[in-house]
Amino acid sequence: MNISKIIDNVPDYKVFLTVDELDESTMRLQSKYPDVVKVFEAGKSRENHSILCLKIGSGGKNAFCFACPHPNEPIGAMTLEYLSWALAEDDEFRESTGYTWYIIKCVDPDGTKLNEKWFKGPFTIYNYMKDYFRPGSEQQVEWTFPIDYKNLHFNEPMPETKAIMGVIEKTRPEFMYSLHNGGLCGAYWYITHEYKDIYDELRETALKNGVALQLGEPESPACIEFSDAIYKMAGISEDYDYLEKYSSKDPEKSCYGGTSSSDYALRFNDCVSLMTELPYFSDDRIADSTLTNITRRQSIEDKLKNTVEHYRKLDRELNNVRKYIAPDNPFILLVDQIISEIDSSVNAQKKWSDNPKFERPAKVSEVFDNDLVSKFYNSLSTSLCARACQHEINKLKKDGCENDEALCLLEDVYEVLSDNLKSECEYLENKLNYKVVPIRDLVRIQIESGLIVARRRQKSE
Repeated sequence: MNISKIIDNVPDYKVFLTVDELDESTMRLQSKYPDVVKVFEAGKSRENHSILCLKIGSGGKNAFCFACPHPNEPIGAMTLEYLSWALAEDDEFRESTGYTWYIIKCVDPDGTKLNEKWFKGPFTIYNYMKDYFRPGSEQQVEWTFPIDYKNLHFNEPMPETKAIMGVIEKTRPEFMYSLHNGGLCGAYWYITHEYKDIYDELRETALKNGVALQLGEPESPACIEFSDAIYKMAGISEDYDYLEKYSSKDPEKSCYGGTSSSDYALRFNDCVSLMTELPYFSDDRIADSTLTNITRRQSIEDKLKNTVEHYRKLDRELNNVRKYIAPDNPFILLVDQIISEIDSSVNAQKKWSDNPKFERPAKVSEVFDNDLVSKFYNSLSTSLCARACQHEINKLKKDGCENDEALCLLEDVYEVLSDNLKSECEYLENKLNYKVVPIRDLVRIQIESGLIVARRRQKSE
């Protein structure tokens, strides 16, 4: 498998493709290479948008790749856009992989469309945040797979999740790539299998493209670290066990939705699953292991204090208009979920960090993660609240309620939240030393990481 040639040919993408543009490219690929490429409908979204799946090649094993299981994460869509064309155009490359490839470029088209206003740039923190959308956990494609674990029972997969389930059940892939990314972070990986011999290769894919490794705090306290920036791919059971150990609340009451795609795929065979998490905005402090003069525990406690204050403030603003926000308003679900869990979540993290190993001096990367990275992600909730208000304002205006009391209150809160978001973004702009990572480099990292693991899976037979 000549990986270097494929990596070198990644185009210098300047923007992210929309759902319609991705679909058009998929159908065009089939038309151009009908002997190699077949397109079928894996399912339909909740809004009845076709979820198109490509079948490329005829290798002896099956690989399944899908992007946008979180709709604010389109890097993977560009990765699969390039990979699908490379596989179709290059016979030698396609055949050398040994796989038949199943590819869904966008598995949550409805949610992805709610992010598209920032897809064409300019790529600034404010432009990204003001048009950001992420659904609540119970509406996230990646986390609504069926599960029965201890007292947690979930069997209500979304239509989009059912589309993935159908492909998994049909193809029983040996390699599966769920394409994700962060916003402000370093590069890190989740993998189901402990392949120690490829960890350095994976890390090098990021470093040679100028993206720092994620050496701050893990994404979740439940994460199991295999090596620097490389974690065990998990299902919901790991989160459940963490909550069971550290939370005073019944774990099943804090587990919204179900388990992950990787967990589901392992029901059928020994599927190796990978995620390559990458940033839009990169600050080298996320990889700085220099020790600071505060403890890691204090750094975590400072983060928790700031987070509680942030969501208390959001909650107060929302309380002014909650009765005017419809239950099906998509923008408010994740924020309300976080607010409802904030006390139990914070108490669990305090108990988790009440351990002698947290008494050591914190690294710069950990302080940076607990301070500025945490504030970055908190600000995304400010944006979601503003968009929730705007959503209701638009509905009222459409219905002709120009002088309605609800409209006035919603507009007042929307203005407050919009101003808060601008202030929060200005603060981040002043405190961060970030660069916007070129899309081409992000695609290169995800493509190479995927091919490294796909190749390693072949060797494990």
